[in-house]
Amino acid sequence: MGRADIWIAAGRRSTLSSSWQPARQWRKALNVIRTCHRLARLGILSTGVVLPRSASYVAIKIHHDSDSDASYGATFSVAADDDSFKGLVKDKRDDCFRRQGGGAGIAAALASGAERGIRGDDGDVRRRRQAFGENTYPRPKPKSFLAHVWDALGDVFLIVLLVCAAVSLGFGIKEHGLKDGWYDGVSIFLAVFLVAAVSAISNHGQAKRFHKLASESGNIAVTVVRAARRQEVSIFEIVVGDVVVLKIGDSVPADGVFLEGHGLQVDESSMTGEPHPVEIDAEKSPFLTAGVKIIDGYGRMLVTAVGTDTLWGEMMSSITKETTQPTPLQERLERLTSSIGKIGVAVAVLVFTVLTARHFTGSTKDDQGKPLFDKAHVTFDKVFSALVAIFQQAVTIIVVAIPEGLPLAVTLTLAFSMKRMVKENALVRRLSACETMGSVTAICTDKTGTLTLNQMKVTEFWVGTEQPRAATAVAGTVVSLLCQGAGINTTGSVYKPDNVSPPEISGSPTEKALLSWAVADLGMDANELKRSCKVLHVEAFNSDKKRSGVMIRDNATGSVIAHWKGAAEMVLANCSMYVDTDGATHELGVEQRKNLEKVINDMAVGSLRCIAFAYKQLDSEQAKIDDEGLTLLGFVGLKDPCRPEVKAAIEACTKAGVAVKMVTGDNILTARAIAKECGIISSNDPNGIVIEGHEFRAMSPEQQLEIVDNIRVMARSLPMDKLVLVQRLKQKGHVVAVTGDGTNDAPALKEADVGLSMGVQGTEVAKESSDIIILNDNFDTVVTATRWGRCVFNNIQKFIQFQLTVNVAALVINFVSAITTGKMPLTTVQLLWVNLIMDTMGALALATDTPTKTLMDRPPIGRTAPLISNAMWRNLMAQALFQIAVLLALQYRGRHVFGTDDKTNGTMIFNAFVLCQVFNEFNAREIEKKNVFAGVLKNRMFLAIIAVTLALQVLMVEVLTRFAGTKRLGLGQWGVCLAIAAVSWPIGWAVKFIPVPDRTLHQIFTRQKSSS
Repeated sequence: MGRADIWIAAGRRSTLSSSWQPARQWRKALNVIRTCHRLARLGILSTGVVLPRSASYVAIKIHHDSDSDASYGATFSVAADDDSFKGLVKDKRDDCFRRQGGGAGIAAALASGAERGIRGDDGDVRRRRQAFGENTYPRPKPKSFLAHVWDALGDVFLIVLLVCAAVSLGFGIKEHGLKDGWYDGVSIFLAVFLVAAVSAISNHGQAKRFHKLASESGNIAVTVVRAARRQEVSIFEIVVGDVVVLKIGDSVPADGVFLEGHGLQVDESSMTGEPHPVEIDAEKSPFLTAGVKIIDGYGRMLVTAVGTDTLWGEMMSSITKETTQPTPLQERLERLTSSIGKIGVAVAVLVFTVLTARHFTGSTKDDQGKPLFDKAHVTFDKVFSALVAIFQQAVTIIVVAIPEGLPLAVTLTLAFSMKRMVKENALVRRLSACETMGSVTAICTDKTGTLTLNQMKVTEFWVGTEQPRAATAVAGTVVSLLCQGAGINTTGSVYKPDNVSPPEISGSPTEKALLSWAVADLGMDANELKRSCKVLHVEAFNSDKKRSGVMIRDNATGSVIAHWKGAAEMVLANCSMYVDTDGATHELGVEQRKNLEKVINDMAVGSLRCIAFAYKQLDSEQAKIDDEGLTLLGFVGLKDPCRPEVKAAIEACTKAGVAVKMVTGDNILTARAIAKECGIISSNDPNGIVIEGHEFRAMSPEQQLEIVDNIRVMARSLPMDKLVLVQRLKQKGHVVAVTGDGTNDAPALKEADVGLSMGVQGTEVAKESSDIIILNDNFDTVVTATRWGRCVFNNIQKFIQFQLTVNVAALVINFVSAITTGKMPLTTVQLLWVNLIMDTMGALALATDTPTKTLMDRPPIGRTAPLISNAMWRNLMAQALFQIAVLLALQYRGRHVFGTDDKTNGTMIFNAFVLCQVFNEFNAREIEKKNVFAGVLKNRMFLAIIAVTLALQVLMVEVLTRFAGTKRLGLGQWGVCLAIAAVSWPIGWAVKFIPVPDRTLHQIFTRQKSSS
């Protein structure tokens, strides 16, 4: 007999207190019936055919909106500014909770309900925000641009230069008058401010980027019930009255009270400091504070306070100080900067001493060959002015010598990498993780959702030892019990908005697959099922037992039944009976158990996850769900295909010297099948070990250390097995990355050098324990993060090579020239311009390169790998010696060779020096490879910096002659400068044919001493 359902919805009333008028509802029903009769008569009149009666009928359900939406009124019966209500959870006011009628009473007062939640439309949400506030708190704003300028000007040597500039300005105006005397002083002022401004612009941009990424990492998804439908919303969109669904691993998003649930336990140590779990229930402890973690059970809570009205919000809003810690690489670079700075100070002191001695002994001469210091006419002003000028040049050498761009380059490359990694589904929570990923030698990864698609589907179904073709071939009693086992013993949900639309199923991939199968194949009606039973006790899924249980009472018969669902071999071990397709119960003998174990193994070999359903009829309600002497209902096999790109990703890891180890809770046969499919184990790896967790646990630490390198797969593992595995790998000297998604993975994530949590299936506890969040749960993204980690270190090395070349060349040229001629070839403004090129501009050009595939062709970067490799020393010394030789030759012989005056020759030295750095930036792009132009057209930032540098250099030489102390050059002179600079390319290519040892000089000398 067919049936068609027609829903009649009455209009909503404007107030909560309006009474239902049955007469109006029946009138609507009668109108529908009359309409149906009239349509039938019209059909008879038009066709002349009497419509035959059929066995089908129409069921009219009168659905009054006010029944289900009684909580959807426009007003709240609790005042938003009621201090007693606002402090309900914060102050744990049990008297107020009882006075309001408990969770249900407070829900009604907030126009909400445990089952349907709030209405949730835009108007309702907006009204709640206006009344009770938003779920946000004031965050510390990043520094303003002017603050970054002030920080840049806070450098002690720049301050000294500014003082020198002020003195130079004063003496210049006094000696030459205001019209001609202000140029030198003002030029230095402008150059210093230009250096500070460019540095501030870069730092300000990176600070804003870090702030944005920090905001993104705090934007977590929360499951709420609105209009009876489960949906995920941002934590910032939570409003007072929302019903939040909580499960293990969740972080409570706002203050609220317990509505319903089972076995809910929270960790309040983040708020109280007490490590003991707290049980939450409606009677003794109904309060849930924002920020606490769910460690067991599940339930629903009603939000009563958000944002700064919560204790967590108060705490976070009071934190206004930024606590960005320097990364290990930044600390190493700070030490390198300090060491180079000391050398620069020593050279500057020598230059100051030599220049002062030469000046006051009359050895320093002007353009006409006359001594600059006239012993016959000595005045205080002349002596002081000369000392200030010499001191100014010496300080400028220090400014150029100190590679302040190194920390900036780290910040730039980290900010750039973080931004690009987010686009590639890796959200970095801790800066140091970016660097450490480049040193990773072992990755311990989960299987489900990381190596596989996490798109589970039931592909096999067994009842006892039989495999029915369809659910219709199974007895109704067995189907009913299976529906209870799948539909009630679950943390998922089924929502069916009407009889036409398909059901909306939510939950974990496993729960969604089981519920979809129960609805589609078993014909389960989730709403009817919930109405027919009462849940008495729940035992949430436990990673140790790997099963979940529920105790229910059938409302029709009053019988009490315990249902268990979980890993097939675990559930089967507790079964003593089984049912067949006819519903008959049989004893589970040795032969039958072997047959069932073979079914499980066959599924596992086919890479299926096997889930068993079992039940037990109980005499009465018990305090604990009985899990002994169960009756097996059946098995289902869930297929979760491998990700298509994962095999190539694992091959890339192997080639890069990174060992991949799969740690899973699945059956060892399933794990082995998936590992083979992914390429983790192969016939070419005879030493690879596939082991179960209990075997690994039974070993001594020494035995574990012996085999840990060869472990490829650990099946049926517990969270503590993963933690011990990480510890043993670290003891063997590995840099370990770990993926995890569960609350129990938190210890392993924290213990690992880099913890990677899953963004889709990962719990909030796992995410907070991790360093990087993999937003798409894909192993390929882990490999991408590794590639970016190597890229960070590689970019820093490129910049170090480039900057040290400039440092060495500038220090030697100025020192030799000062000793031999008593003059420095480059003026203060010119040196500051060179400093700008090699610091900020160089960092922007070289620290923003994207990773290449070749980065995964080399072994991991050692944890203590030297910042300056032997190949870098070879490259930078070759370029520095070339620049020193050419520029000193120009200094001594340029005037005679090219027939120029001193100013033109000085301009050519300055121009050639700058152009050498521009050409050398191309050389610095590759440390080992000879082709330095590969992929250069893809790096728009690099090309833009080169173009801007060249344009500004032309401006400095041809336009700002007085500011820069230059003289305009002819085309021939420009050609000479470009030709000199271009020679650096063939030198850079040729020098890479010179082999260098992999070990550092320190390691070589240490080994020689030990051998002798």
